[in-house]
Amino acid sequence: MNRMSRPAIDPAIASGGAATRDGQPISYSRAPARDLAPWIARLYVTIVDAPEDYALSCGIFSDAAMLRIQLRGEWTAETAEGRREMGRAALYFGPQTRRMPITVKGSFTSVGLSFRPGACHALGKLKLDTMCDKLAPLETLGMCREEWMALFDENASAEDWCLAMEEAMRRLVRRSGAVEPDPVTVAVEAAAFTNPEITVARLAEQCGAEQRRLERLVRRDFGIPPKQVLRRARALDMASHLRGVADHNEAEALALRYYDQSHLIREFTALFGMSPRQFVDSPQPLMTLSLETRQARRLETTARIAPGDIKPWQ
Repeated sequence: MNRMSRPAIDPAIASGGAATRDGQPISYSRAPARDLAPWIARLYVTIVDAPEDYALSCGIFSDAAMLRIQLRGEWTAETAEGRREMGRAALYFGPQTRRMPITVKGSFTSVGLSFRPGACHALGKLKLDTMCDKLAPLETLGMCREEWMALFDENASAEDWCLAMEEAMRRLVRRSGAVEPDPVTVAVEAAAFTNPEITVARLAEQCGAEQRRLERLVRRDFGIPPKQVLRRARALDMASHLRGVADHNEAEALALRYYDQSHLIREFTALFGMSPRQFVDSPQPLMTLSLETRQARRLETTARIAPGDIKPWQ
């Protein structure tokens, strides 16, 4: 499936930083320092300006557990445990199994990081199958809300904020005595980026693990069974393509992951709550921010771009 059309954008909002060629806001994001790479996937800073009374209704879909610090905006999230409303907040987000509806009023600034699979178990003994589609206090992972909220000097740059988060994470790693995630978990994460059409049996063979052990580790470290991890990865890559935040040279390869158009529509609608056409035709600013950060990491991880390079959609 080739790109259907230019994705709709929301003219009421403006990026406080970078944007795609289509004018969609994107975050300042980068890979972590090398010593933190076993546990952190990405750090990000998102700044978006909007009219004071403007209510943006959208959603997010992250395959990673996240630390999110909301510095501006009035937020509402529809979680597995019901509606959560917040202003300035520092929260732990479990990974999402499907699109999570989000509403934010006014301008917003969100800062945070995504954890690599297995990191939450290494740092705080968390099993992600109990955290999917939920929000929790930072203390769930042994963090201190007050410490994290104090990191962000309003006069500092986005990079200064990322450096401050890295220092706080180093303290957490030392305090927890964290070991690196299981090599099987690391191999599954790589497969989700490079070959999400692989079968679970072949994946277990490739990882050198019994299928039962692989399934147990994946449920603990990803929150869902391996087959769903791969299905979600395919959908997130396709969604990134539809929103214009993927490498357009991969368009044909992404389409071939689905048997036909009806297969794509059925799978996509089940996870995003709308058809691919609806996804393109309605503005998706929060979703695009989430997808773009993941896709940047995917392209760097698979060496399609070098860390810090200009991304194909910029």
